[in-house]
Amino acid sequence: MTTTKDGWDLPLSEGELTRLTRDLHEAHQETLPAMRASARDLSEEIRARQQGEPRDGARETGEPREGARRTGEPRDSGRRRFLLGAGGTAVALTLAACSSGSTSSSSSSSAAGGASTASSGATGGRYTGDLKVVALATALENQAVGAYQATLAAAKAGKLGTVPPAVAGFVTTAMAQHADHAQAWNAVLTSAGKPAITDVPLSNQPATLAALGKAANVGDVAKLALQLEDQAAQTYLFATYNVTSPAGIATAATIAPVEAMHAAILNYVLGQYPVPDDFLPVDKAASPSLLTV
Repeated sequence: MTTTKDGWDLPLSEGELTRLTRDLHEAHQETLPAMRASARDLSEEIRARQQGEPRDGARETGEPREGARRTGEPRDSGRRRFLLGAGGTAVALTLAACSSGSTSSSSSSSAAGGASTASSGATGGRYTGDLKVVALATALENQAVGAYQATLAAAKAGKLGTVPPAVAGFVTTAMAQHADHAQAWNAVLTSAGKPAITDVPLSNQPATLAALGKAANVGDVAKLALQLEDQAAQTYLFATYNVTSPAGIATAATIAPVEAMHAAILNYVLGQYPVPDDFLPVDKAASPSLLTV
């Protein structure tokens, strides 16, 4: 174990964390072809709607379809069985294995808001229907990328004490994977004639940046990163029964397990064993109302 100058210990060996990170990288690489294919299919579905050929059940209001459960309502485990059809049994098992039975003190979706960081590519854009969920997903991915970038910068500046190389390796890997996801979602937006989202147009971004600025060691950053990863994974799961596009469902179902693996590894880094759960919950899922564009 490695101890920082602030007394924080890495609860597992660097070798174990490196192996977990390597497994994460391999899982991400395996999902990339399916994710990109689903994203292309989603772009085609949206273009077909725009050309006056809406798919069955298409909606353009940005509201969840009738019967869909909203964030904060009682859990309906039956709906989450979508994974067996949309993402395959392997996806369902991955989500269950990576889900943590512990509850964090608060999720970043409920963090105090403030003036948001403007999106350089999205100002003036209008996202409706499934595109609003795509925009939310892109912003969440950008938020995670920024958080991990800030972590690496703080570590380089010596603000986090001694940062084990294995931790830096995980941060770099997770950051690159979030960037891949954001790129795929932005391709959907631009294909639909909407502006790409290049910053973080979320009302909780100021609170997230403030928390990052107060982090004094790796443990502090890991707690915040876990909130962001839980939020991302659960938002993708929530999206699978709140979007109308089959390709949108498939894309979210492909990405969700990778985000859940990020969360599982962070639980290990925090000394919290990620207890398997039958189904990933959605109580920490972000709402599209977080978007400020």
